[in-house]
Parts: sequence; C-alpha cells; structure tokens
Amino acid sequence: MVALFSFKWPVRIYFEDTDSGGVVYHSNYLKFMERARTEWLRSLNLNQSTLKKKDKIMFVVAKVDIDYKKAARFNDELDVVTTVDNIGASKVNLTQNIMKNSELYTSAKVSIACIHTDTFKPQRIPKLIKQQMEIL
Repeated sequence: MVALFSFKWPVRIYFEDTDSGGVVYHSNYLKFMERARTEWLRSLNLNQSTLKKKDKIMFVVAKVDIDYKKAARFNDELDVVTTVDNIGASKVNLTQNIMKNSELYTSAKVSIACIHTDTFKPQRIPKLIKQQMEIL
C-alpha cells in the first residue's frame, strides 16, 4: 500500500502524561494521536465543528490496532506522524507513528469513519472533503 502523504505534529511529554513508573500512560498515546488527527484536518482547512454543523458529518474512530515499542518519559519531545494509507467511500485508513527523532516509540493503524451527526450511521465522505484529504 502506497501512502498518500504524511503529516507531523509535535508533542512534549508532561508529568501529567506519565504513570507512577514515570513513563507515558498507555492510553495517552491515543490522545496524542487524536490531537494529531485533529491538527491534520485543520491543516486541510477542515474544521470539525463546521463539518458537524454545516455538513452534518463527523469523523470517528472505527478501529485502532496499536503496538507499543518503547516507553516515552517526562519531558520527551516526540512527533506524531500521521500517514494517510487509503481513503475509501466512508473510511480513511491511517498509520500513526509516534517517534523521537528517528526512533519508533508507538505505531497504530487507525480507521476513521465518516458518520451522519443525526443518525450516527456511516456516510460517504463528501467529494470536496475527500479531494482535500487526497492533496499532498
């Protein structure tokens, strides 16, 4: 599978992100990835509040397969690299890697679904939005 493009978002680890062992608590990696996806959409001029109000759609996580490779610690500076793998009719498949320099800390395959805000049922990704997502 050929990636369409990648988006990088920086994250610094705060004390509140860590557990009693001083490493990032496992669920916080998902929060970092969520923030990176939000910023990716913003970089495409896709505001989630506007999409919800005007277009009556939301993008929600349908599936996550995550692999923890190395523990991040307090004050680490990481990058969440979001790579678009595939854009279907109603789903976008992403790879999200959390890196420190060139070292992989966490990797996830994430599938986000486009749903209608009233019914919460899958909805086709509007053509213009899909085109924006496909831009390098």
